[in-house]
Amino acid sequence: MKFLKNKLIVSCQALSDEPLHSPFIMGRMALAAKEGGASGIRANTKEDILEIKRNVDLPIIGIVKKDYVDSEVYITTTMAEIEELVEAKADIIAIDATSATRPNGVHLDEFFLEIKQKYPKVILMADCSNYEEAVHADELGFDFIGTTLVGYTKQSKGIQIEKDDFELIKNILAKVTKPVIAEGNIDTPEKARRVLELGCYSVVVGSIITRPQVITKKFMNEINKIML
Repeated sequence: MKFLKNKLIVSCQALSDEPLHSPFIMGRMALAAKEGGASGIRANTKEDILEIKRNVDLPIIGIVKKDYVDSEVYITTTMAEIEELVEAKADIIAIDATSATRPNGVHLDEFFLEIKQKYPKVILMADCSNYEEAVHADELGFDFIGTTLVGYTKQSKGIQIEKDDFELIKNILAKVTKPVIAEGNIDTPEKARRVLELGCYSVVVGSIITRPQVITKKFMNEINKIML
């Protein structure tokens, strides 16, 4: 995956309750990202990945988001999602690598071992939410360490990835041996450049590029501050 080093990966996702939810639209979104210079795509579900592959020849980080009643984990939670992504031929498979347990009380270590036993050549990215999880994922043997879930879990609540010039990322980079992919609230070109300057392998940017409703809301939040 050397062709992703110091490059931009665009997350092209739209969930079922979002206006752009459609494999067709995500395929065109990925094409637009490629035309803008993106070197990779992050995508959700087999259907979206297959459609994206019909439109671009970029490497894809694949995930499957699914809610389970007995688990807080929702990113590539079980082997069923792994199978889906293997069938879709995702180049990298990203999974939740937080301390939360999976359905039936399965821990990350067990799940990682199960994946590697069945698919020893699969390239895995760890979606982490704090320093300890990133270090543990590195020790387990993940191929890439991601900061995807910083601020989105109980154990990372209130943490801002950009705080003190990305101090969390600096600490992770100083400790882990595997490439770090910066992701999560990287919402300006300047932040994307900065994490690469600090030593991240790649940077993933999503909502601020591919979710019009989120972008519109940012504008409206400022406009609504006007005292008319």
